[in-house]
Amino acid sequence: MDRPALADFLLRHRSALQPADVGLSAGPRRRTAGLRREEVAQLAAMSTDYYARLEQQRGPQPSTQMLGSLARALRLSAEERDYLYRIAGQNAPTRLATSDYVAPALLRVLDRLTDTPALILSALGETLVQNDPARALFGDASRYQGLERSAIYRWFVRPEERLRYPEEDRERQSRSQVASLRAAYGSLGAQSPAGEIVDDLTERSEEFRRLWATHEVGRRFEDHKVLVHPEIGPIELDCQALFTEDQSQSLLVLTAAPHTPAEGKLKLLAVLGTQTFEGAR
Repeated sequence: MDRPALADFLLRHRSALQPADVGLSAGPRRRTAGLRREEVAQLAAMSTDYYARLEQQRGPQPSTQMLGSLARALRLSAEERDYLYRIAGQNAPTRLATSDYVAPALLRVLDRLTDTPALILSALGETLVQNDPARALFGDASRYQGLERSAIYRWFVRPEERLRYPEEDRERQSRSQVASLRAAYGSLGAQSPAGEIVDDLTERSEEFRRLWATHEVGRRFEDHKVLVHPEIGPIELDCQALFTEDQSQSLLVLTAAPHTPAEGKLKLLAVLGTQTFEGAR
């Protein structure tokens, strides 16, 4: 671990970012060049004291999970993220296989989406980042660990996951989930988290075995869908996906047509937040 290099790298990248670059308000009487330490800590979901000690060349060696959070907070490119891992004394994860890195270009778009649900997904359906409206609609995805971070995996092992779709749409959703997993499996290989999910679901789910045998391949997001919120009920939404060049991540944006009941329901979601959602689940 190269403490001086790590401290200088963090300081320089923090100073190069402005609050608007990461979706924060600058506020009055701002004297700091770039982001404040507490703002980086907030974005990385760590304590301000922990982050300050890294810039002061003291404190423990950051874990790979912590480094991934810092890379997201500082909007690092893939090459910058790899360098961050190396000077912190860690091996940089394989780019396609890792789920802790988020493409800065997608993050910049997400930062500007504050009034409609938006989230960034990995090829395995893991929610890497979500805005507040998305948390209100889907719940906070950060509570999942291990294989359950993948929405594809949860679809087949958690029956409550299917309640967010109308019953008549669940068969199509099952096919779509398996087709997405098949695409990720083809890119990442059998010795990857995709292969681990396939092996586990093959053991646990007859439905998955049947659909996996059809060899459907492709990541698909319906342009129009109905999602069922546990408190508000069905919400008709339009869905658009923006992919990275290598197709490893996607920004999913859900919007409601103007002057429709769905638009009113999204506004109500902003008031309810996630507390009611979690209680209902």
